[in-house]
Amino acid sequence: MGMSYAYDPGGRDDDASVAVLHRALDLGADLIDTADVYGPHTNEELVGRALADRREKAFLATKAGFVAGETRLRRDGRPEHIRAAIDASLRRLRTDHVDLYQLHRVDPDVPLEETWGAMAEAVRAGKARMLGLSEVTVEQIRTAQSVHPVATVQAELSLWTREATAELLPFTAREGIAVIAYSPLGRGFLAGRFGSAQDVPDGDYRRINPRFQEKNFEANLHLLDGVRIVAQRHGITPAQTALAWVLAQGGHVVPIPGTKHVRYLEGNVAAADVRLSADDLAVLDGLPAAVGARQ
Repeated sequence: MGMSYAYDPGGRDDDASVAVLHRALDLGADLIDTADVYGPHTNEELVGRALADRREKAFLATKAGFVAGETRLRRDGRPEHIRAAIDASLRRLRTDHVDLYQLHRVDPDVPLEETWGAMAEAVRAGKARMLGLSEVTVEQIRTAQSVHPVATVQAELSLWTREATAELLPFTAREGIAVIAYSPLGRGFLAGRFGSAQDVPDGDYRRINPRFQEKNFEANLHLLDGVRIVAQRHGITPAQTALAWVLAQGGHVVPIPGTKHVRYLEGNVAAADVRLSADDLAVLDGLPAAVGARQ
């Protein structure tokens, strides 16, 4: 997402992003996650360009269910929208199928069974191999499962967004559903990228995120201090520590950190080799909750 949308719009460099995607595949980080609304559309086009000669190396995932309006995103789970969206995504991605097709958000105005049924049609047509949900409750997962198997659930999961650990992670573990943990670095905060709220670039979505507002940002630095203590024990970065914590939440949890820089990508991939001790996890689990609403 961040290569084309929401984060640091002045820093967009498609050639550099293609290089990052190629390096990710070389390192075995082959889950490439995008969505039609990122841009809108430009991120899928970028991914399609990057994978043009190496599609077989990627596990390609995209999403539908959001539509970009003049002022904000709106949800659209109508079956006719889903049917049109998958075809448009495949054209932009330059492929005849995606490995994972995800419902970006449930539309409260459309029965989930109808939306999910249209997505299941994409599987039967060979346009998608499997289906996933994003930002849903356990009951919504059960509803979808009654129509077609749920392979994955996306949820925000990091040391500053831990709500999923209470019910979602145990349920998905029992059901054999993978959890794709988005924003595992707290939208960059847990990597220590920003020293103050003023460091967030102009035009960056985080400028309006409650947790990046000045007083909240300063309060959240205490959380980052705790991450750094554990990182120093292992001689690793705060970002690698935060990713290792997400990985420690279960073998079915797959974090998807985003970056536009090869050096950060390589550091993120190296986090897969970090093993946190019980004492490390106790310290991290005991860190204060983030201050400010999740957005």
